[in-house]
Amino acid sequence: MTSIHPQQIFAKSILLADGWQENVLLEHDSNGVITKIKPQTEKPANFSGKVIDGAVIPGMVNNHSHAFQWAMAGLGEVSGGASGGSNKDAKDSFWTWRKAMYGFVENIEPEDLNHIASALYMQMLKAGYTSVGEFHYLHHDKNGSFYENPAEMSLQIFEAGKNSGIDVTLLPVFYRYSGFGSQAPNDGQKRFIHSQEAYGRLLEQVHSLSSEYNQSYGIAPHSLRAVDKSDLKFAVEALRSHSDSAPIHIHIAEQTKEVDDCVAHYGQRPVEWLYENLSPDDKWCLIHATHLTDNEVKSIADSKAVVSICTTTEANLGDGFFPMKEFKAKGGRWSVGSDSHISVNAIEELRWLEYQQRLREHSRTVLVDGANSSTGHWLWTQAAQGGAQSLQQPVGQIAVGYKANFVELNLESLVFTGKSQEQLLDAFIFNHQADNDAIDAVWVRGQKVVEQGKHVSQSVIVDGFKSSLKRLQA
Repeated sequence: MTSIHPQQIFAKSILLADGWQENVLLEHDSNGVITKIKPQTEKPANFSGKVIDGAVIPGMVNNHSHAFQWAMAGLGEVSGGASGGSNKDAKDSFWTWRKAMYGFVENIEPEDLNHIASALYMQMLKAGYTSVGEFHYLHHDKNGSFYENPAEMSLQIFEAGKNSGIDVTLLPVFYRYSGFGSQAPNDGQKRFIHSQEAYGRLLEQVHSLSSEYNQSYGIAPHSLRAVDKSDLKFAVEALRSHSDSAPIHIHIAEQTKEVDDCVAHYGQRPVEWLYENLSPDDKWCLIHATHLTDNEVKSIADSKAVVSICTTTEANLGDGFFPMKEFKAKGGRWSVGSDSHISVNAIEELRWLEYQQRLREHSRTVLVDGANSSTGHWLWTQAAQGGAQSLQQPVGQIAVGYKANFVELNLESLVFTGKSQEQLLDAFIFNHQADNDAIDAVWVRGQKVVEQGKHVSQSVIVDGFKSSLKRLQA
């Protein structure tokens, strides 16, 4: 067998797992996994690898995405009846937005999903996200019938990952009911629904597709209102028959109505019920978990499950503030997702996570303590590492055994003028400027997919997206 010579990258300034280093030689294998890191070294003579002049930081993980919803971002901002309410005086909420979303997605076909997801993932990469967890629940055709290939829409997500170059963890959603107590699904949900048997078959196909595309997968029981206890146990057992380590994601405690409905049906709050009836561990990711008691905060932190905080979507839908200060005090693990994609910007998710706490506490630098602690450094590195855990992927830091997924900062940007190495991440997150030139390049598995703010396949991806949106909005 002929061995493949490792590929080399020489970085002049790079944030490794143990801090900033200069003049670092990295090697990665054909799968883009880092095999060697040699700091404080000279660039080899006759070097034929890639040289990175800007400062390098780990790529961010976006661990909660509904790709199809990006196509309607900005279309749900009209009040009352116009955005789905029953009359013009109705109070707009998550539930009226959801009704508008169901109407928009009705006509999305496989090619459209490919175009939408490819364009979205391109935007994620340009914003510094190098991995995405796709919480995917648009499975069937507009009539609610299976496509000839029941995994057709899952395949299109993997294709979009291939088109864009982003790392995808596909999380096919298990969705059966419209509400607690096994309520029959409504017409807007017909494209999402599976029986246990059908979901098990879908998972088998996704398992095969993930190998074919060299990507990863897990499961996503949608929520406690959309599946019952037997469904949850079935989905977890089905996943574990294929993989001992694949992740499990679930929406939980996002809105107060959901919490109230859960209490009315089960006699317990959502997180309380989940921990009493299943055993979430470090392979689980709880999406939102906005409304928690002190005991629920402790339960999640003790279990080492990750919470996905989707700051901009939660704000857009009026969900509430995640109790981040209390969760951090318990040693909780967390990450960020762009969810409905009203913002595809890792900086904004992190900045507003901190700002929420400042507004609550009437204080500054709430989430870090100790003299001269960097808020930006803590936010970026903790979110990246929590996101990596939530996808069960070797990403989120630059170290041997991890994928060569990273972001090259443009040190010529006004954002970084006069900033020391230790101040770069603070400036990156808290000095974001209109020209948005802070990111020079983005790398996934050692390959440059964004350069000087432009994606390597941008024109093709943009043309496909425009053609689908023109058809859908007609």
